[in-house]
Amino acid sequence: MNVDDGTTVRLPSFRGRRNLREEITETLRGAVIAGEMKPGVVYSAPSLAEQFGVSPTPVREALLDLAKEGLVEVVRNKGFRVTALSPAELDEINELRALIEVPTIRRITERGVPAAVIEQLRPLAAGIEKAAEDRDFIAHVTIDMQFHLTLLELAGNARLLETVRALRTSSRLYGLKTLTDSDALFDSSHEHAELLDLIEAGDAEGAEALMRRHIGHVRGIWSEKNPPDGGTARI
Repeated sequence: MNVDDGTTVRLPSFRGRRNLREEITETLRGAVIAGEMKPGVVYSAPSLAEQFGVSPTPVREALLDLAKEGLVEVVRNKGFRVTALSPAELDEINELRALIEVPTIRRITERGVPAAVIEQLRPLAAGIEKAAEDRDFIAHVTIDMQFHLTLLELAGNARLLETVRALRTSSRLYGLKTLTDSDALFDSSHEHAELLDLIEAGDAEGAEALMRRHIGHVRGIWSEKNPPDGGTARI
């Protein structure tokens, strides 16, 4: 087990920002899902807070929020350790996501999506592609979550939305950084714009097939065979 010393994690500064707790929670959540914060490593609130440029209190509160989500666990008198997921657990999460998200996207497409909603989602799709180009994995994960939840919200089922949110939050994209020197990340990111085109065209079958393929990338392309075993983290 490793304890971070505050020197290997690069974080954005949140000095003078509003809703600090929410912003820090979102950033740290994205860092865990993207594999930037490593399983087995213990992170302390004061060292993370120093790099955020804020007091330890909102960081500690954010980490406690992540502990409730199961992303980290409290290590008494030391900090918070990122929890790991096995390949089998990742497979189970992806299977559940496919069972819920794929048919839901088909139903949403069949019902029709207002043009105003499509236009609201296009900047998010572009933001995902930009994050992929910049290799900004935390932004990529964060915007991707916002895109898909906004789209699934059209189903009008609050329980479904919260279930998908929990499943996506539980995911780990351990292999995300291995795509740095390939086009796979950009190709997958572009599928968001393609999905909007299919939905706009009312192509329910095409949207369903693309969504199934898109979810498959999480395990088939982005996830390594085994989760990392610690080491340094760069955020």
